Amino acid sequence: MGRDAQHMRRNRFAAGFCQAMRRNRVAAVLVSATVLIAWAGGVQAQALVRVDGSSTMFPVTEAVAQAFQVRKRGMARITVGISGTTGGFRKFCRGETDLQDASRPILKREIQRCEAAGVQYVELPVAFDALTVAVNPRNTWVKSLTVADLRRIWEPAAQGRIVRWSDLDPSWPHEPLALFGPDGDSGTFDYFTEVIVGSRGASRSDYVRSEDDKIIAHGIATNPYALGYLPYAYYAANSQRLRAVAIDSGAGPVQPALENVANRTYLPLSRPLFIYVNARSASRPEVRAFMEFFFERGRGLIEEVHYLPLSETAYAMAARNLRDGKYGTVFGGELDRDLPVEEILARAVKAETALQ
Repeated sequence: MGRDAQHMRRNRFAAGFCQAMRRNRVAAVLVSATVLIAWAGGVQAQALVRVDGSSTMFPVTEAVAQAFQVRKRGMARITVGISGTTGGFRKFCRGETDLQDASRPILKREIQRCEAAGVQYVELPVAFDALTVAVNPRNTWVKSLTVADLRRIWEPAAQGRIVRWSDLDPSWPHEPLALFGPDGDSGTFDYFTEVIVGSRGASRSDYVRSEDDKIIAHGIATNPYALGYLPYAYYAANSQRLRAVAIDSGAGPVQPALENVANRTYLPLSRPLFIYVNARSASRPEVRAFMEFFFERGRGLIEEVHYLPLSETAYAMAARNLRDGKYGTVFGGELDRDLPVEEILARAVKAETALQ
């Protein structure tokens, strides 16, 4: 065979080989794309349960969500956000979330927003908190505070007037009073200002504010002249770095302990914690399964994160209310802090929204 013929044959072979490689590469890309689309479709097909709201409730819901996803692997992905109770209700009443964590009952303006958007819900108490006033461990002068003391510290009139410890008691240090607390989107802020100052949202503003309770705990732990308030779970997680202050509501100082919540002596800072369930979401099997898991397995997890679980009777009542579709709130937008949780669950609703 001549050189020209051999050269032409090699060229034809090379051209065929390149075409085959191109076809293989195209096929490989198509196969990869098919696999990727199938994988993405599988991820997208996994049910999503969206939770948002209270930072106080976050340790509880996050713990239950993690346990649920391990036990019911592949059934649903649970996302738990921290927008604060007020911020969370904005999303919930727009229908953007399935579950709303709350450290106080739903307010009138939030009831109205949900009604306007056609969002119906079930109100479920799930645990108790001992809202805690804390100082730095190097603070040796404050052992207890009365409710009146707390009002003097936190009321709007205190701004610019109660700025040093000695302004509260001349025998205390003439040092700046460094205050830490939640911001205005927090249910903790709403609850504290209502039961301590006497009006929801009434507070001095010259303090370090954060929706992140870990930041509040850190601020108190790093300043010997600090004082702040935060949920008991965040105090308990930092109890080596913080010192709880006993509260005297008229019957003598009482420490923020779960047993004192149970025996109703830690007043007025004991409070129920809630989950609100969107009615449409409750019809989905993954949402219902998650809440059933919460009622069945939540007690131990609630204790682990240092809140007080409800009684078995109360959880059974909550499960029945969800199953029977007891829509609305028993509070009617007002805080009734002396209401036993079983009565909360048994009461007829005061405000019921209608689906549109």
